[in-house]
Amino acid sequence: MKLSRQFTVFGSAIFCVVIFSLYLMLDRGHLDYPRSPRREGSYPQAQLSVLQEKIDHLERLLAENNEIISNIRDSVINLSESVEDGPKSSQGNFSQGAGSHLLSQSYLQVDPKDCLSVSQSGSLHPDVQMLDVYNLIPFDNPDGGVWKQGFDIKYDPLDWDDEPLQVFVVPHSHNDPGWLKTFNDYFRDSTQYIFNNMVIKLKEDSRRKFIWSEISYLSRWWDIIDTQKKEAVKRFLQKGQFEVVTGGWVMPDEATSHYFALIDQLIEGHQWLEKNLGVKPRSGWSIDPFGHSPTMAYLLKRAGFSHMLIQRVHYAVKKHFAWYKTLEFFWRQNWDLGSATDIFCHMMPFYSYDIPHTCGPDPKICCQFDFRRLPAGRFECPWGLAPEAISSENVQRRAHLILDQYRKKSKLFRTKVLLVPLGDDFRYTDYGEWNLQFRNYEHLFQYMNSQPDLRVKIQFGTLSDYFNAVDKADAAMRNKGQSMFPVLSGDFFTYADRDDHYWSGYFTSRPFYKRMDRIVESHLRAAEILYYFALRQAQKNMINTFLSSKHYLALTEARRNLGLFQHHDAITGTAKDWVVVDYGTRLFNSLSVLEKVIGDSAFLLILKNKSMYETYSSDPFLEMNSIQKSQDSLPESHVIKLSAEEPRYLVIYNPLEQHRNSVVSIYVSSPTVQVLTDTGKPLDIQVNAVWNKQTTISEEAYEISFVAHTSPLGLKVYTLLEAENLNSYLADYVLYNGEATSDIFNIMMSAQEPIILENPHMILSFDKTGLMETMMTKEDKQLHNIKVQFTWYGTTNKKDKSGAYLFLPDGFAQPYVSKKVPIVRVLRGRIYSEVISYFEHVTHRVRLYNLQGIEGHSVEISNTVNIQDVFNREIAMRISSNINSQNRFYTDLNGYQIQPRRTLSKLPLQANVYPMTTMAYIQDAKHRLTLLSAQSSGVSSLKSGDIEVIMDRRLMQDDNRGLGQGVTDNKITANVFRLLLEKRSDADMEEERKSPVSYPSLLSHITSSSLNHPVFLMTIKVKLSSPATELLSEFLPLLSSLPCDIHLVNLRTIQAKVGSGHSNEAALILHRKGFGCQFSTRGMGLLCSTTQGKILVHKLFNKFTVEKLIPSSLSLMHTPPVAKNISVIHLSPMEISTFRIRLG
Repeated sequence: MKLSRQFTVFGSAIFCVVIFSLYLMLDRGHLDYPRSPRREGSYPQAQLSVLQEKIDHLERLLAENNEIISNIRDSVINLSESVEDGPKSSQGNFSQGAGSHLLSQSYLQVDPKDCLSVSQSGSLHPDVQMLDVYNLIPFDNPDGGVWKQGFDIKYDPLDWDDEPLQVFVVPHSHNDPGWLKTFNDYFRDSTQYIFNNMVIKLKEDSRRKFIWSEISYLSRWWDIIDTQKKEAVKRFLQKGQFEVVTGGWVMPDEATSHYFALIDQLIEGHQWLEKNLGVKPRSGWSIDPFGHSPTMAYLLKRAGFSHMLIQRVHYAVKKHFAWYKTLEFFWRQNWDLGSATDIFCHMMPFYSYDIPHTCGPDPKICCQFDFRRLPAGRFECPWGLAPEAISSENVQRRAHLILDQYRKKSKLFRTKVLLVPLGDDFRYTDYGEWNLQFRNYEHLFQYMNSQPDLRVKIQFGTLSDYFNAVDKADAAMRNKGQSMFPVLSGDFFTYADRDDHYWSGYFTSRPFYKRMDRIVESHLRAAEILYYFALRQAQKNMINTFLSSKHYLALTEARRNLGLFQHHDAITGTAKDWVVVDYGTRLFNSLSVLEKVIGDSAFLLILKNKSMYETYSSDPFLEMNSIQKSQDSLPESHVIKLSAEEPRYLVIYNPLEQHRNSVVSIYVSSPTVQVLTDTGKPLDIQVNAVWNKQTTISEEAYEISFVAHTSPLGLKVYTLLEAENLNSYLADYVLYNGEATSDIFNIMMSAQEPIILENPHMILSFDKTGLMETMMTKEDKQLHNIKVQFTWYGTTNKKDKSGAYLFLPDGFAQPYVSKKVPIVRVLRGRIYSEVISYFEHVTHRVRLYNLQGIEGHSVEISNTVNIQDVFNREIAMRISSNINSQNRFYTDLNGYQIQPRRTLSKLPLQANVYPMTTMAYIQDAKHRLTLLSAQSSGVSSLKSGDIEVIMDRRLMQDDNRGLGQGVTDNKITANVFRLLLEKRSDADMEEERKSPVSYPSLLSHITSSSLNHPVFLMTIKVKLSSPATELLSEFLPLLSSLPCDIHLVNLRTIQAKVGSGHSNEAALILHRKGFGCQFSTRGMGLLCSTTQGKILVHKLFNKFTVEKLIPSSLSLMHTPPVAKNISVIHLSPMEISTFRIRLG
């Protein structure tokens, strides 16, 4: 009976769609752009053109109807197939049909099989779970003797009788692509000489080895050297003397970087290596990022890596791991139900990656074997014992001294294979250092290898040499039925290198550029997608002007600038002031070129006749609605000049892979304006005042807001006219603690009226300063205490204080108290309503969108922060609620996955601050409160029911980690958030307390995507003779929305095999997001469904055919042995996969 009712509903839907579409055929059998009564006849056309237009419309509408009916038919089939298992989601998609937004909210649902429960567990559990480790460790930090943070290591000289100790000494040089100097200055002063000397010194002896990580520097050197040096490098690679480790553009930060940028810089490095050196890195090398994320381990695994190395881990964790010999482990993702994500990881055991802390536990001895520090040199050992040059007279004594350290270090590991890195920052710059290090160690090696009683084999090696030997030892144990290494899950934040010095300050430092980074990411992704679509159409139509443009070179430069900023001293905000400006300038320049790529590509795609592209001369064709004037300023809205005689055209690009209803706001020159669709229908618009100052209204600009319905990855054109509009609604204002007047807008002055905002989903109440106090959810009429306040942190009065890296507060945060009563402005409108409070250091805005769909479910919070006049303070926003979260909260890692956190009383306050890239949430059995973020920040939950995010920091001193300055270059910074309260059902709190896994809701995923990938607004600058015949009303690249849980990470044009240009292929990168089961999707207004990770390739694209689709490793390094086209894409939850695609 139930199925019969469902067929009836679908049958009715088919009938309604067909009737409605026939009506639209009649209604839309006209020109794309309406004629205002004032401008009748402004587009004279020949009758043939009119007829052709009508035929085009009919063809398109028929195709749309066929797609609708096909989708509905598929939905009915899916329903009938799943009747035994209960109702499944409708797989149908109504994206193409007229009136689709009316149907989609009713029919598009989420398949309950697609969500993930924390109670799901696999057959294999990790041996080490980092949440448990933190419970076990006392964090008491006793003096460990020569190894201050460890313990005394003992061994029996007979331990190696059965098998000698195998030692690999690995020369390396860590080169920061910017820190105390800019990237170019470091290259000029140091890095180029390292490479030049490497070519000479490795050639002298084939036993010498060297490893390198940062491709940004290698590519810079490659561009200026001769063929002879290039061939020498290739020979070293082939012979195994030289190894590229990780091979990303940089060694990225792992706390504040988003996974989009982590993947992109990895691809950029690997593509460069493939093209120029033909090598594929196998081993990861991450010695300097300040804490380590399992996201990076997953990305390396997906890229084809089998091994990785990490260094900066909390000293107490290192001690714990060393004690239990778990410094080497298989790192498995928390959510992995099997072992598919396992990657072998080596954790360096001691304080640093420099030579004093890599040979063994005693730095005063190890330092004596850093031969750059020989007496009479520029450097010395701080422990007062100088190195000795190795000679026949002292070689025995010195060999025994360092061998003792090697043996002690080896007792921390489970094999008799030992890794000894030999390097530091910008080492091997001088020709002399190569001689000193290699020749002295060669003397030591020769002696030790010639003494069988020492039971040691020692040599120079690469990282892969070491891992190969470890693999061999592991294989031998596995043959005996034993597993040598444990499995670990979890992350390594927050890092502390000594005492209570937790590196949680950099999670927020230089927040202006962290926000700018996210904007550049959004622009780069949009430019990549549009460019590839436009490129394929330009190739098909032979548009030489587009094909010969420098767009691909501009994309490459933008990729590299964004990649450079992922460096662990860039996005972290831990570089010198002028270096930060250099990074900012690169990002700013990239923004400018990306806007041109987006505009030119979009213009080509919306042209009906592509060949007309070559006849236009405007530069750019499309102008972005938002303009950033310098590398350190906030974007400003461009005012669109309207005219009654000549319409303006607004092009909206939706960079998301699902249909979207978005509130769009633009500045125009007149309050009397019409926004028209392609059918000539005027949209409802809200007209708002533009405020020059807190109480002064502009008379030259007005903001208009309307709801734009855009297709997945689609472009849509709207017409703007200066004309009277019956669908125009002026916003109303109430001003508190200030006065303002207007001839147009209704403005009330009030001191008593309660401040309340309301939309279809909730009612918010505020205190007299405009800070939120309560939220009532309309669905259940329940009142929730959700209070927003601002707080200050100071810095400790101890010797060591907060700086760019460290957060060392003077206690709990104190309430922010403004010196004067803030002016509060309340706007109430048809499309959105908002409250703005002007505090001394923060302009705080809370906005509610009056929509039934996705955007209406959350509260938008925007804080514009300016703390340029404060001294040693950090400003935070605290959201307090009555959610009984106790000491548990959840933060995302790199925008990819969620890591449960516990606020531990045995740790100092700063240790309980964690990185938040895109979201953090707290929850109890009934509700979840999620803070979604458009920039990376430090976040904590120091009290049950609280989420606190640090928004900016101004610190007057260095924190003694090498930077040599404080953080005083603060900018006026925008912090943008969404606050989402959701009802939970069937939540097992006991199960969740034990689980290391949690997932965002589907609604929070979609809201986060909308926040980080807003629509792009552009106005057409080109002078069009007949817009109706020249422009499409829409560009629809996809046949339908992708499933709700599948995100198109990128569609990245792949480089040509020869030259600096592009190929005709792209990297299609898809991510299936894991989402939790305890949340209803009913009433969300979903414009997509879920399909258990299945995508039919032939139903993916609308304007293109898929000529080739071959699976690849994440960074395109590896393809299957038998590469063949696939017709169906299957993605597991959390999976990120790359495919080589060619569209025709």
